[in-house]
Amino acid sequence: MESSKGHKIAAGAALTLAGLLAYLLLWPVPAEPVSWTPQQAPGYLGAHAPNTRLAGLQKIDIGTEQGPEHLAMGPDGKLYAAVASGKILRMAPDGSQREVFASTGGRVLGFDFDAGGRLIAADAMKGLLAIAPDGKVTLLAAQVAQGDPIRYADGVVVAPSGMIYFTDASTRFAPAEWGGTFEASVLDILEQSATGRVLAYDPSNGSTRVLAGGFSFANGIALSGDGRSLFVSETGRYRIWKIDAQSGKREVLLDNLPGYPDNLMRGRDGKIWAGLVKPRNPTIDKLAQKPFMRKLTLRLPRALWPVPKAYGHVFAFGEDGKVLADLQDPSGAYPEATAVLESQDRLYIQSLHAAYIGWMPRP
Repeated sequence: MESSKGHKIAAGAALTLAGLLAYLLLWPVPAEPVSWTPQQAPGYLGAHAPNTRLAGLQKIDIGTEQGPEHLAMGPDGKLYAAVASGKILRMAPDGSQREVFASTGGRVLGFDFDAGGRLIAADAMKGLLAIAPDGKVTLLAAQVAQGDPIRYADGVVVAPSGMIYFTDASTRFAPAEWGGTFEASVLDILEQSATGRVLAYDPSNGSTRVLAGGFSFANGIALSGDGRSLFVSETGRYRIWKIDAQSGKREVLLDNLPGYPDNLMRGRDGKIWAGLVKPRNPTIDKLAQKPFMRKLTLRLPRALWPVPKAYGHVFAFGEDGKVLADLQDPSGAYPEATAVLESQDRLYIQSLHAAYIGWMPRP
């Protein structure tokens, strides 16, 4: 009797194990990972040597909102913040007089102002939007051409000519279809199919064209001082590109960074600020040439994904690629710092998930 019972338990365990193995090997996942070869991670050395200059940020309250992913000063001298709920908040530079300026119903990840005072927004759920000073939202572009939708509008900058340049982070994974911006970004970066692109929208005729493509999660974007070049973060491959705004010709400006570059913001005195939203993870780099293992990873519970640890890090560089400032907080107290808005007297720190706006006096 005991032997029979033991056989049943063993058989049940074998079936459970077989089912688990079948799930890990065969369960369909949306990504089809491809092999690529990262450089050996440089660690925190040289210009990026460890420091605590980002620690102890002061706070600007944003109520029940979270994720002030992009910040900018408007032509009215007010501070604008795009938050996770789809709202854009407006407030005095010290955080007082806070109000809701507009709500897109999506998720704005980047914005800039045009010469007419409109807020031009890259909404990951909606596409390229224009928001009038009265808060009215207008769709400018949701596709490049018929059958070629803009799936993941991310960063945007308006040139002095009026031309609008923006990134479409992934043409594979739209946040509206895959559970949000973070989930879609993880799928794209794990897959490494490099479908991100830089788009140019001409407001004179409403046309959109592809300026450059083939990026592994095309993210933040900034304009050079003379308006002739663009700087673009390629988050999935740890680098920042310099791209000719007319021809799309490109060169790598900063390569093999110690973390994932996110937003880019023009600062003062020629600086361009970037956020390294997460440090590199050795496990992820080791899986770069193992597409099957990355596919298996996607079948694991999200809690087991090799998400890098929290680590606050922003830095500034010049148009020649020289690092001019580096601020870190190894404790990661301010989660996922994505970039810096630099005013005359403050540095405002942007974040993907924080429940407040962090700031510090400008050094």
